Amino acid sequence: MKQPGFFDVEERLARLSGLGDQLEAFSRTVDFEVFRPDLELALAYSDGSKGGRPPFDPVLMFKILVIQTLNNLSDERTEYLINDRLSFMRFLGLGLSDRVPDAKTVWLCQKRLTQAGAIERLFDRFDATLRNAGYLPMSGQILDATLVAAPKQRNTNAEKADLRAGRIPEDWQDKPAKMSHKDRHARWTLKFTKAKRQDDGTIPSSDLAIPFFGYKSHVSIDRKFRFIRKWKTTDAAASDGARLREGLLDKTNTASSVWADTAYRSKANEDFMDKEGFVSKVHRKKPHLKPMPRHIQKSNAGKSVIRSRVEHVFADQKSQTGLFIRTVGITRATMRIGLANIVYNMRRFLFLERLNASA
Repeated sequence: MKQPGFFDVEERLARLSGLGDQLEAFSRTVDFEVFRPDLELALAYSDGSKGGRPPFDPVLMFKILVIQTLNNLSDERTEYLINDRLSFMRFLGLGLSDRVPDAKTVWLCQKRLTQAGAIERLFDRFDATLRNAGYLPMSGQILDATLVAAPKQRNTNAEKADLRAGRIPEDWQDKPAKMSHKDRHARWTLKFTKAKRQDDGTIPSSDLAIPFFGYKSHVSIDRKFRFIRKWKTTDAAASDGARLREGLLDKTNTASSVWADTAYRSKANEDFMDKEGFVSKVHRKKPHLKPMPRHIQKSNAGKSVIRSRVEHVFADQKSQTGLFIRTVGITRATMRIGLANIVYNMRRFLFLERLNASA
């Protein structure tokens, strides 16, 4: 084995660039400094006047959270891979001799941002960047929700009943260590999926109902550029349709049309959209015990072509970044899903900028 030379690291980084380093593209395209005011306000690090080791740069810590979200990493794995990968160090602006934040520091950063409720401000900050770059919400909006898994809880029936009623089980109240590991906000629900064709070619008469535990991510994307513009996190059992009236509609979109599946079809939603000046393109439901009229079938099919674009957002988040809730409680789950939404918008921004550059 030859001895390492002075330019070996630079040559290896140049090779990574040639192979298509996504993080390098992030550094070129996304101005992470726009997040600094909100990060400094939320993290509230010491100014060093009282001595002690100086804190890590807030933007550096946020970029670590971006790496963590992109690769679905635990805090411990994040610390290890930053020390291990040249591409991570280059993205963070760290040299081989620089101090790297440990897992505890990464956890504390997330905790402070969560407690400060900063994720909504950070999301809005990047949304303003998108708008300034010319990516205005256009051509209407599409609403949908997806389930996000969380670690399953092993609770008794009595404990489940207390949690559903909003109470803390009596046995937990004098056991703070136990309660800190119990997720009191995630819920069980049934995930319905189409029955698959059997080996003999037959299809079962009923669809499959799969128990699911966790949270639900609700989003509204613009039809033109497919950026997430509005979002909300709830438990997995929450109704999709009711969220439409809870801030999911973007009034700044240049068009008034709203696409969504039948879960959002209700008189309350239709009245709300009409009152707020939106045009409903929500799928119509099949009449009870009657065949679907032909004209409604054709109308729904046309809407599906447009509405299906929101499914690509969820597919990207789950296949590319492995969206999963590792934490306990809806506040931290909101932080996790909010980060995933910011990172999705960043990746989408990179794609569109690359597309425009090659045009």
